[in-house]
Amino acid sequence: MNLHTYDICPKYKTSVAYFSMEFAIDQSLKIYSGGLGFLSGSHMRSAYELRQNIVGVGLLWSFGYYDQGRNEDRTLHPVYTRKYYYFLKELNVNVTVRIHGETVKIKAFLLEPEVFGTAPIILLSTDIEENDYLSRTITHKLYDNNERTRVAQEIVLGIGGTKVLQALNQKIDIYHLNEGHALPMVYELFNHYGSIEEIRKHVAFTTHTPEKAGNEEHNIHFLHEMGFFNGLTIQKVREISGHKNTDTFNLTVGALHSAKIANAVSKIHGDVANEMWKHVENRCDIISITNAQNRHYWIDYPLMQAIDEHEDYELIARKKHLKKILFDVVADQTGKMFDPEVLTIVWARRFAEYKRPGLLKYDFERFVKLIKCEKTPIQVIWAGKPYPLDHGAVELFNELIRISHHYKNIAVLTGYELYLSRLLKQGSDIWLNTPRITREASGTSGMTASMNGSIHFSINDGWHPEFARDKKNSFTIPPISSKLSIEEQDKIDNKNMLDILENEIIPMYYNHPEEWINLMKNAIVDVSTEFNSGRMVNAYYLKMYDYQK
Repeated sequence: MNLHTYDICPKYKTSVAYFSMEFAIDQSLKIYSGGLGFLSGSHMRSAYELRQNIVGVGLLWSFGYYDQGRNEDRTLHPVYTRKYYYFLKELNVNVTVRIHGETVKIKAFLLEPEVFGTAPIILLSTDIEENDYLSRTITHKLYDNNERTRVAQEIVLGIGGTKVLQALNQKIDIYHLNEGHALPMVYELFNHYGSIEEIRKHVAFTTHTPEKAGNEEHNIHFLHEMGFFNGLTIQKVREISGHKNTDTFNLTVGALHSAKIANAVSKIHGDVANEMWKHVENRCDIISITNAQNRHYWIDYPLMQAIDEHEDYELIARKKHLKKILFDVVADQTGKMFDPEVLTIVWARRFAEYKRPGLLKYDFERFVKLIKCEKTPIQVIWAGKPYPLDHGAVELFNELIRISHHYKNIAVLTGYELYLSRLLKQGSDIWLNTPRITREASGTSGMTASMNGSIHFSINDGWHPEFARDKKNSFTIPPISSKLSIEEQDKIDNKNMLDILENEIIPMYYNHPEEWINLMKNAIVDVSTEFNSGRMVNAYYLKMYDYQK
């Protein structure tokens, strides 16, 4: 079966299967949670634009990640609603996997390229009548908190996805693991290639985070019992994937043993990842390919047109119009009327402790003074999705909501998905990024903000150092030592951030509009080529897929 409805470009003829737990393709297809999905979505869009021979493989989540509802006091209330997608094409294949000794049937669906302008994507579901209730729940919720369910999801993705490709007679040259979730694929491939040396010729791996939670670990005997290793003995698994002297099985280590080459997602992350995994014997090389986002999908073209035609008036007018569109959402959700003339700061991404959503308010007295200033006012918007069972992140989200009740120029929005994300990036003046230093592997939200003239104001981590020209296309919070205590890091970063905000950003916005216009133009132009995912997906072919040891 030919899944591609477009002619393959000869330079991208190597056939690739790109396995990812989530894809952010369109607002209507809720099978993603955050940055990993946004990245894989842009990858699929640019693969389509360049006519690459690639097919995505993911899971069709019946209830998605979760929807952000509100309680009576407007605090966060997770909502799970079953989703239906009539634009997906059911594929005529019958595939099963063994999970904890039981046979689980898989149904496959195809997102055809023309629906949203992507490479073809195969989505797998166990939520079908042929399965018992427990098996059906495997593909209910993205990143289910139950360990057994989570491992079962990875078996379905890795082993089930590989079997579906075989059933569709797809000849795959390279199997790309976008994070370690689909690692069981390797043990299915062992049945076909017979040795780890042969497998390594066909596997590439991307590691996305230095965070422990993002480098999943389980007991090796538990994984064997679950069927993660596809019937291979633990001794054989140790030969293939390392872990010779421990029963703690790390999926990232397993992937580094099984791939011919791996990549980190920024230059800094490349250094961090190589240091982090230097103890792993016989691992593949880790290079860096900096993440990027699809310019065609994210950019507001009237903004770009105004730059191309050197029309500064049109640029400012369009930006104010985009702010008004965003502020309609603010009014709808919070009852607050924001002013498009006022400097608007947005912090929006996945709520996680290391990303420090609350850093702006760390010195609360100084923060309130800023918020109350009428001479040079600011407006602040927070948005993002905490993991629903990360009680600390949920409490911080709700704390920000409670604070916002007391100030007319603070808003906390729910529903941070593709649609709202685009509005926030197009309608903000400042895109604030505050991770602890070395903890943000890439951080692609700032790229799409910069594409729309929202100035990246960031810790010097992830992709930012590769882009930033301080006070020319962005603002950089000065680097500090990662060896400081968390309290010291937060205190110093907060002071430096507020100093720059008060002494540089706010005065430039209100007193030197011509400098601000140049800042916007530089940001849009500088980010549009190097951080467009066309560059990224081309690099994957050159440095990963067609790489020969």
